[in-house]
Amino acid sequence: MVLYCTEERDRVNLHCVMARLQRIHHILLSVLCVLLCPTALVAASSSAPDTRPRIVAFGDSLTAGLGVSADESYPAQLQRRLDTLNYRYRVINAGVSGDTTAGGLRRVPWVLNSKPVLVILELGGNDGLRGLSLDQTKSNLRQIIQRLQQAGVTVILAGMKLPPNYGQEYTMGFEAIYPTLAKQYQLPLIPFFLEGVAASATLNQADGIHPTKEGYRMIVEQILKILSPLLDHRTMKS
Repeated sequence: MVLYCTEERDRVNLHCVMARLQRIHHILLSVLCVLLCPTALVAASSSAPDTRPRIVAFGDSLTAGLGVSADESYPAQLQRRLDTLNYRYRVINAGVSGDTTAGGLRRVPWVLNSKPVLVILELGGNDGLRGLSLDQTKSNLRQIIQRLQQAGVTVILAGMKLPPNYGQEYTMGFEAIYPTLAKQYQLPLIPFFLEGVAASATLNQADGIHPTKEGYRMIVEQILKILSPLLDHRTMKS
């Protein structure tokens, strides 16, 4: 009888211990879930597709950001300014150093693959610096604009200028390309992409051509004067 009672008491104690261990196990699982769930949510959100409408910065080394870090280029700085201003758009840097209007024309299908709603077109500077045919430069830009507009893309055209040592006739003819095309295709025009930056020793790198981080900051502010009203208009229509 004593042995039976002892064995029964041991079984009861063992049952209590097992029940207590199960409760501890459940508590630990709950704590672990609380700790891991935020991480899982972050992982899920980071892998979610970016559905923001896209703005493609389409250009040459001035767009690519030659000589500065990627986050100092104008597309990167523009992205941060748009975020600050609560414009929900994604800016894609489609700048290629050394590109001409002919190269840009060949890249139009790639740009359209990004499905942009808006393109900032900054090309032609290398054509001018190489003294290429003005008629060909104009034709290339015209075809780029036409193909983008046919795809339903809004185009902002960035004008360029040349140093005076290329001769008055050539420089004036080159500069006239941009307002002419902007008028013909009813494009918002940035009269001079490097306005306030060109020829500044403090806002350009040692080559005197490519802007510094601060130079690109000023360019972004010039772009926003043209871009912001367009984005506001899109918001009102949506």
